[in-house]
Amino acid sequence: MNTVLMKNVQQWLKWDCDLTTKNELQVLIDNGNEAELMSRFSGRLAFGTAGLRGKVGAGPMRMNRLVVQQTSAGLGMYLMQQIEHVKKKGVIIGYDGRHDSKQFAEDAANVLLAIGIKVYLTNHTAPTPLVAFGVLHLKAAAGIVVTASHNPPQYNGYKVYWENGAQIIAPHDSGIATCIAKVAMKPVLMQSAQAEQEENLLISLQKGFYQAYRDAVLQLPELDNHTQAKRVSIAYTAMHGVGADIAESLLHEAGFTAVYSVQAQREPDGNFPTVNFPNPEEKGAMDLVIEEAKKHQAMLACANDPDADRFAVAIRHEDGEYHMLTGDQVGVLLGHYLLSFSSPNQRLICTTIVSSSLLAKITADFHGHCCITLTGFKWLMNVAMAESHPERQFLFAYEEALGYCIGDTVKDKDGLSALLAFAQLTAELINQGQTIWDRLYHIYEKYGFHLNEQVNIAIQENTPNIGDYLREHRPEKIANLAVLSIDDLNMSRRFNADGSTELLSLPVSDVLIYQLDKGACVIVRPSGTEPKVKCYYEIVEPLRLNESLAKVESRAKANMATLIQEHQASLPELT
Repeated sequence: MNTVLMKNVQQWLKWDCDLTTKNELQVLIDNGNEAELMSRFSGRLAFGTAGLRGKVGAGPMRMNRLVVQQTSAGLGMYLMQQIEHVKKKGVIIGYDGRHDSKQFAEDAANVLLAIGIKVYLTNHTAPTPLVAFGVLHLKAAAGIVVTASHNPPQYNGYKVYWENGAQIIAPHDSGIATCIAKVAMKPVLMQSAQAEQEENLLISLQKGFYQAYRDAVLQLPELDNHTQAKRVSIAYTAMHGVGADIAESLLHEAGFTAVYSVQAQREPDGNFPTVNFPNPEEKGAMDLVIEEAKKHQAMLACANDPDADRFAVAIRHEDGEYHMLTGDQVGVLLGHYLLSFSSPNQRLICTTIVSSSLLAKITADFHGHCCITLTGFKWLMNVAMAESHPERQFLFAYEEALGYCIGDTVKDKDGLSALLAFAQLTAELINQGQTIWDRLYHIYEKYGFHLNEQVNIAIQENTPNIGDYLREHRPEKIANLAVLSIDDLNMSRRFNADGSTELLSLPVSDVLIYQLDKGACVIVRPSGTEPKVKCYYEIVEPLRLNESLAKVESRAKANMATLIQEHQASLPELT
């Protein structure tokens, strides 16, 4: 067996304190499984703007106790370099309901305590938004959440917030990664949590902290609508995650009494036994909550993902069936609702380049300002803070992947406050004698029916750089729609059909955005890690006189199918 490989494996075994992962490696050694050992020691699980995420297992390319300990030591080193009084400010740590999350959180705490950094550790599982909230609430230097969100059961992750309460972005991600690489060359020091608790360096966050989050959400001026709450009926699922207690209590305290939880999915369970994939976007994931809604004839069937930072909803139709809203539809509905009663100096909205263009149009009609960012809440919230000022305060942000943020309490997506906001929107519409479908129809009637879809195109592994290919083959038309402009984020430049160019302010990224005639759009994002290209499509169809929502949707889907088919056909050398 490779001697360098075995040297690295033996060093890892020497430092690893977890008998489970030590035994896992020993079995691979005993079986002579060099290929599997190579895959686990071929590098290190990359630390980026989303922190860490990967399958749980032994070795530096997996999520395990030693990886968490080394990551925490690197983070601690970086915080000591970057933030004044970091030891006093401390770091808040929370964790989800996956099998190893509590242990990982305690390991992270013990490493930071050994450095002398105060730690606020939640005394039981906590939704991810609570940690983002806690960074600002406790004036901490940073936050850590041990979570793999809606990934499959075999995954876990390590997410970091900066002292501003938002997810880390450059240069902090690379700075932390550099420090991790340094500390990974030697054993990690750990401190006894019990000893540090006696010295007041370890603070256990009890019920009062969880209640502080509830109070902060309920006191948000954006969520101060309690009209007709008792007339709204809601079926809810936590999807085997950690959101149920807070979701139910928020709704109850806001006056929503007809709430029916899916008991089989209410408690945290790292096996996620009733779903194939614990993501509300996946087919079948909402089946049990829709079944619960039908049992009670509830108006809404709502879900949080396992760490409760995402929100999904299906709405009862006139025929008694439940129809899932897309992330874009929820974002547009919430944005429109919040803009309708916000003050003129609080109309800063943020969406991403791959989300629907509809909310930007609505925001303009409300004389607000809409920022378009790269994909991800790390960009949405950091841009929101940079663009906010007293005459233009932040109101709402969303991305199409079921992420929503309301107001300033949490600087990240929050599926719990989004749940409450959507319930209040439904109540307000009832007060006006309307439904969610009525509101959607009125919006589409004014701005056109907006349909968005995403398609991943597999390509050959030896295909030359896709971005370069597309830049060399600029189309004048896509699906018989004229290309009005091409935004090349890699070059920070817009190329207009008339030959003129403009500079773009978005961060450099390998993304091409094609604005087409009739409001259509195609966005191409070559994957940097897999042999595929991600394509995002938008179609805008005007509602004809007396045309039903179902009919315009059918027409839009037909046109969308044509756009996707002809765009993909224009890339024959890539597929």
